[in-house]
Amino acid sequence: MKAGLFERLLTERAAKRAVTVVTRIADGAQVLVIGDEISGELELTAEQRDEIRRRLRSDKSGVLESSGGALFARCYAQPPRMVIVGAVHITQALAPMAAMAGFEVVVIDPRRAFATAERLPGVTVTTEWPDEALARIGLDAQTAVVTLSHDPKLDDPALIAALQSPCFYIGALGSSRTHAKRVARLTEAGLGEALPRIRAPVGLDLGGRSPAEIAVSVLAQVLQEKYRK
Repeated sequence: MKAGLFERLLTERAAKRAVTVVTRIADGAQVLVIGDEISGELELTAEQRDEIRRRLRSDKSGVLESSGGALFARCYAQPPRMVIVGAVHITQALAPMAAMAGFEVVVIDPRRAFATAERLPGVTVTTEWPDEALARIGLDAQTAVVTLSHDPKLDDPALIAALQSPCFYIGALGSSRTHAKRVARLTEAGLGEALPRIRAPVGLDLGGRSPAEIAVSVLAQVLQEKYRK
């Protein structure tokens, strides 16, 4: 690896950012893939970049399909992250489940009576407004965003930020009628083409109704997307 790429790799790893090193096996030519940025000697197709994102989500290095010679993608993934908007009852069940599944969990809710360490022990809790918190945190391809507040003032800014990011999962609580109103608002905000990325009603249809059962369905759907081929 050339010195410049190696130094960049060390910098990204020190900053705890996910990065993939792609090497052409025939001659050792390499690129670093960091989010949507590609730095190095190789050209990657859109299909190859999509495959790299999928591999990075599941932290599975491997060979990439290529007509110009075999490529090997070495993934340096960070722990996946779940950002939950709304410190509600479902969140009290979902946050510890997600943490046990290996996610770094961040709960955002400016309502200080809800967003407390006592109600959500063992995870990061912030009382910033969602747009401010997400701008500070940053959303990458290792991040899932789940909006559960059922309040457009909180959920919509988070959904807008998520739709403008490469995060691998976006889910929003609410009935089909609630989601139709949400779609209308976000379409007016100019995000119509991206709206199919939102999973709503959030979670797999397991038939559960209690907060814990809904939390299970949400985590199951997030994991399904994380490992989707």
